[in-house]
Amino acid sequence: MSTTEVPIEIHAKDLAALLAGKADVVLLDCRETWEHATARIEPCESIPMNTIPANLNRVEGLAEGKQLVVYCHHGVRSLNTAAWLRNQGISNAMSLAGGIDRWSMEIDHTVARY
Repeated sequence: MSTTEVPIEIHAKDLAALLAGKADVVLLDCRETWEHATARIEPCESIPMNTIPANLNRVEGLAEGKQLVVYCHHGVRSLNTAAWLRNQGISNAMSLAGGIDRWSMEIDHTVARY
């Protein structure tokens, strides 16, 4: 792997360290609106997975010059979304392994589990 390759997944503890270090990271919540209202990692942008193709320009703008981390409930939708975004040329898209559920269990217990 070259030094410019970005892994497709990031673990919750690694994301927490990036956020604590004030790294240039943007979080993209690809869950449905009701899920976002139930629990979220702040700050984040909410763009449901099924609307991402129509919002590709917006996502490209969010990802420019930053690490883009997509998350969902358990990490499946976000992994598919990150892979799709990479195929569209957003090579810095990553998925939060285990999703917001793992984030809630390992990092921030105040984030609601559902």
